[in-house]
Amino acid sequence: MPSAQQREALEKGWAALAAGEMDTLASFYAEDMIFVLPGQNDVLRGRAAFRSALDSIGQALPPGFKITDLRYCSGENEIVNVVEFTADKIPQGSQCAVLFKFGGDDLVTEERWFIDTEQWKAAF
Repeated sequence: MPSAQQREALEKGWAALAAGEMDTLASFYAEDMIFVLPGQNDVLRGRAAFRSALDSIGQALPPGFKITDLRYCSGENEIVNVVEFTADKIPQGSQCAVLFKFGGDDLVTEERWFIDTEQWKAAF
């Protein structure tokens, strides 16, 4: 099961994202982490690449993207967030899942988004 520190890191990470505090968000990730978002041409490898990509996060999220609810589903050193959201072109809302895997130091080693890619593309 994930530790209380791991869940707390995710809660603080989502809050940092909402507040635009990208350095704080990146601090919850391991140096050798990977990030996968469907539809990307490549996998981001390493915290430095992830942090650099955060500067253009607005281009990766649909216009008007707003999280309306987060649910936490725990596994062995991993947490899946079910993310309910709205966007300008999806005012009725939708949801996706985000998998976070943790290393022994409670830092995120892997983040993978699971989305309806057709709906996501249409939201831009």
